[in-house]
Amino acid sequence: MVVDLAESRAKIDAIDREIVRLFQERMGVATDVAAYKRSTGKKVFDPKREEEKLESLRAMAEGEFNKIGVEDLFRQIMSISRKYQYQVLGPIVNDVPFRQVDSLDVDEDTRVVCFGEHGAFTEQAMEEVFGRNITSFNKQSFREVMETVADGEAKYGVLPIENTSTGGITDIYDLLVDYDVTIVAEHVVKVEQDLLGLPGTKLSDIKMIYSHPQGLMQCAKFLEGHQEISTKSFSSTSGAAKLVSEAGDRSQAAIASRRAAETFGLEVLEESINYESDNYTRFIVISNQKIFLSDANKLSLCFEVKHQAGALYNMLSNFYYNDLNLTKIESRPIENRNWEYRFFVDVEGNINSPGVGNALASVREFANKLSVLGNIAKR
Repeated sequence: MVVDLAESRAKIDAIDREIVRLFQERMGVATDVAAYKRSTGKKVFDPKREEEKLESLRAMAEGEFNKIGVEDLFRQIMSISRKYQYQVLGPIVNDVPFRQVDSLDVDEDTRVVCFGEHGAFTEQAMEEVFGRNITSFNKQSFREVMETVADGEAKYGVLPIENTSTGGITDIYDLLVDYDVTIVAEHVVKVEQDLLGLPGTKLSDIKMIYSHPQGLMQCAKFLEGHQEISTKSFSSTSGAAKLVSEAGDRSQAAIASRRAAETFGLEVLEESINYESDNYTRFIVISNQKIFLSDANKLSLCFEVKHQAGALYNMLSNFYYNDLNLTKIESRPIENRNWEYRFFVDVEGNINSPGVGNALASVREFANKLSVLGNIAKR
């Protein structure tokens, strides 16, 4: 028997029109459901009811393939229905405990801590954000900066979080989970990594180069061309420069900034040895206050999802349905839970906008755990 393709397509078109009509009818009924839930205070997401419904729908289908397909189809329909109900309910009351401010409260007595020694790129970022009319000091590890801000010893802290060449700094993401701090602003600095040594040092003299792991990664191509030189990670690029200065040994060099060379009396032996000329690092400003600037335009979230197929998709689709642009996603393994991950995402938006409120409400009901790390303004 020869199948008439045109006739088959016409049948599919007719079926699809009916599916669209029924879908829209179902969304109309979802409006009534939303109104009921609003009047009774019930949650939009009822996982027990959804699983029971999916099981009954599976039973209606014939054949294992169709059963799986029906379940997948109706999971999506239910997910879309939930998102629609949030929109019908109107702007969600924002229960995120953040207070809006017009500017960061800064004067000469404001204590600001930054990562690394004097001469670090982080110090440059701090001065470009806050100026020099502050009380600033340095800490030698990311954790110490977090602790100093969380404990109230400093009002603000400045840390690197991402580089255009080498990606996110995973240690920072892990620490943001451990400490009750808020990201209030971000600042981008163009990074030029130089090879620094004692005055009079030649490249042929060098046997060991020190730098932060990010500095070493950003200069990987240069280092590959000098495999006779060993490398060693250090706590910060500026700390590596200080180490070389204090050692007084011409066989040692550091990868750090020109600013660090000037700070510690070193000489620039090779300029801009990072392999990408457009090398930028994004720095964050953290506070122990739950505040956000009125011009904040990026929301940073951390969440965990169920360890099941489609869980991450269902979570991220909440941003799409609320017209929020996802700009970044990172995953980090969850300690003592093999093959399970915590996700960090950045989306464009301000906490005060209805779309953000609706997305957060939906994400909060579906996530195993959700933290709002901050609503971030560019500075």
